[in-house]
Amino acid sequence: MVKVRFAPSPTGYLHIGGARTALFNWMYAKSQGGQFILRIEDTDRVRSKKEFVDEILDSMNWLGLSWDELYYQSDRFDLYRSYAQKLLEEGKAYAEGEAIVLETPDNKEIKFFDLIRGEIKFNTSTFIESKTIRKVDASVSTPSEDALVTLKDQVLIKSDGSPTYSFACVVDDALMEISHVIRGEDHISNTPKQILMYEVLGFKPPKFAHLPLILDDERARLSKRAGAVAVTDYRRQGFLPEAIVNYLMLLGWSPGGNQEMVGLEEAVKKFSIKNINKAGAAFSIDKLKWLNSQYIKQMPADKLTQLLVPFLQEKGYVRGDVDVKKLEYITELFKGRMSTLVDFLDWTDFIFLDQISMQQDLQEKFCSREKEREFKLLSEKLSQLTSFEAASAEKAFRDLVQELGIKASDLVHPVRVALTGRAVGPGLFETMAVLGKEKTVKRLTETFTARK
Repeated sequence: MVKVRFAPSPTGYLHIGGARTALFNWMYAKSQGGQFILRIEDTDRVRSKKEFVDEILDSMNWLGLSWDELYYQSDRFDLYRSYAQKLLEEGKAYAEGEAIVLETPDNKEIKFFDLIRGEIKFNTSTFIESKTIRKVDASVSTPSEDALVTLKDQVLIKSDGSPTYSFACVVDDALMEISHVIRGEDHISNTPKQILMYEVLGFKPPKFAHLPLILDDERARLSKRAGAVAVTDYRRQGFLPEAIVNYLMLLGWSPGGNQEMVGLEEAVKKFSIKNINKAGAAFSIDKLKWLNSQYIKQMPADKLTQLLVPFLQEKGYVRGDVDVKKLEYITELFKGRMSTLVDFLDWTDFIFLDQISMQQDLQEKFCSREKEREFKLLSEKLSQLTSFEAASAEKAFRDLVQELGIKASDLVHPVRVALTGRAVGPGLFETMAVLGKEKTVKRLTETFTARK
């Protein structure tokens, strides 16, 4: 059976790069009818935090990447020590103080077949160790500061009794029967070290596939400043999980046919590890926002409204007694203008605030003193309406325009600015309807009285 794993370290939140690695593992498992294992690599007792574990699990669930089995390496320390002790007793490792170290053979060629990159070879006597990976070409990482060194003896158990990353990784992958290790290409240099451990332990190595790095606009490895923030941050910014998953798919893989929007279920049917690109994939926040906007537009207003309510509550715009139907109407008006859920707060603040601010240039352009009489007459007409809806507000507006002998456009833009503080927005009469008669009349009146 195909069995893959995603093994995050809870020394920080789940970042975009890690989420993409989890996604490709998950897609491969599902496409092959296999299993997806989540393994929390919490061997660093000082830096591992429960809050990071909770966030990783929550983010994985939010993205829709459910797992078949869950393990914590901190529960398996005795297991790692027993295997290291066995190597020590067999003379395949030696003690150095309290640590247990694996001796590395000289001039040994290590090669493996990477499912994305083909055959990769290393020699223990002429090992290229990457100090800093900054640039990525069309095939393999091009380290900017390489060191030609002899592959050092590998520590298995540190002096504090905890296992090293590579050793715990090898023991777990073998005992959990992981068939394929799919991870970032920055782990390529770890692979020969781990293959040596598989050999001395008598385990069969899994198949390896090293994913291209995610790059910034300058083709350098993505940094926090350029967008490598936690999944939680994107969630708080109002991105949808469907959009994030869809975008992460496109960073190194394509469903074909220039298709850009693809859901998880469809992607699983099309996914092939052989179609993953070798070249690094450039991260674009603009492309992510565009995809997010497409998912927002396609989402039914009732479902979208449910997602928006927590953002509105956090902002203090609504409380527990939400008028759901009215909110759904507002959502429908604005969803075509949103790139993220947070955009909704910016577009609709004029609806929820008692008072709005108007930029000086808009005030001078649209709400000059010569408009005061027209505003007064319009507010009087609107005040007389017994039923205040978009249709009745429009009729009152057009009746006034006809009486005054002016063009509708001469009054539409000034009124919009007075009601919303903006020069653009949805239909004017729909805007009046969601504001309600009292607030509409009040703003038309106060546009000039507030200046006196």
